[in-house]
Amino acid sequence: MTDVNIRPARAGDVPGLTDIVGRTGLFPAEMLAPMIAPALDGQEGGFWLVAERDDQPLGFAYTAPEAMTEGVWNMLALAVLPGAQRGGVGAQLVQGVEAHLGSQEARLVLVDTSSGPDFEAARQFYENRGYGLEARIRDYWGAGDDKLTYRKAFPAPMP
Repeated sequence: MTDVNIRPARAGDVPGLTDIVGRTGLFPAEMLAPMIAPALDGQEGGFWLVAERDDQPLGFAYTAPEAMTEGVWNMLALAVLPGAQRGGVGAQLVQGVEAHLGSQEARLVLVDTSSGPDFEAARQFYENRGYGLEARIRDYWGAGDDKLTYRKAFPAPMP
C-alpha cells in the first residue's frame, strides 16, 4: 500500500481536484468548484479529504450527513487519479473517512454506485472494505443501469 498524506481539503486544492475529476470522468469537472465551496467556507456539515504525495493531490473523498437521520453519512464522491489507482490510495481515503466519521459518532455510512460492468471494480473495492449491498434501484442511472447502495455500520458509541 502506498503511503500518502490524508488531510482535509483546502481552497488551494480546487484546481488539482478539478483535474482529478476531469481525468476520472467521475462527474463533469465544472461541477467541482461549486460542490466544494460550501464545505471550504464552513457552510455545510460535509467534509472533503485529499490524498496527496509530495504536495500533489492523488485523490479525494467527499462525505456528507444524510438529512433527517441520526448518524447516517453518505460518501458521495471518491476519486483517484488513474495512474494511482489500485495502489492503496482509495483504501487510505476510505480509512480517513471512516476515522473522521468515528469521531462524529456515525452509525452508518452509505455509498452509491452503478450496476454497470464498468463499475465492477468499484463494487469489489467497497465489498473488500466491509460494505455490503443494501439496496438496488432499477434503471436509476439509465435504462438497465441500476443504482446500488452499499452500507457499512459503525459500532455503537460507548456510554
